[in-house]
Amino acid sequence: MYNYIKGKVVEVGLDKLVLENNGIGYELGVSGNTLADVSAAMGAEMKVFTYLYVREDTFALYGFSRAEEKTLFMRLIEISGIGPKLAMQILGGYDLATLTVAIATGDVKTLSKIKGLGKKTAELIVLNLREQLADEMSDVSTDIGGAMDADLSDAIFALVSLGVSNTEAVRAVQTAAKTASGVENIIAAALKLIG
Repeated sequence: MYNYIKGKVVEVGLDKLVLENNGIGYELGVSGNTLADVSAAMGAEMKVFTYLYVREDTFALYGFSRAEEKTLFMRLIEISGIGPKLAMQILGGYDLATLTVAIATGDVKTLSKIKGLGKKTAELIVLNLREQLADEMSDVSTDIGGAMDADLSDAIFALVSLGVSNTEAVRAVQTAAKTASGVENIIAAALKLIG
């Protein structure tokens, strides 16, 4: 229903923020990553991507400083047993690049360190997201022609898993790799280029 809200950040809490737009204060549930991005914007205008969660007894609005974070959130809540609150906890467990790499490489041990996320749920996340991304990854492999090293391929895989288009992921990773090395650093630099 709402793709994003652009407004002034008027309040920041532990896991929420209030964004004022045309005299209306929207309270948004947010992850630690979004809070880190927003805390510097207190009193300033900001664009926050949103997701409206509606159930019989719940009506909640969630906010994300980056479209990639919203995409990962949407994918997480599609997994049986993961609701919005747990998805936000997962998103706040690590920075977006680290979290994406952990899921993309099947690093259940790293994911299990997130508070409230057990080993079985971490395995379920890896299993579901890998299956969902199999087609996307074969497209990426075709785009890069198998000519890139493993770090670049893993970085592209991670970006595609966040919803970045194949072409944009390849372009951003190739540019980022000129100044960064290592999967996590390449992903972080590529996200800055895309963002």
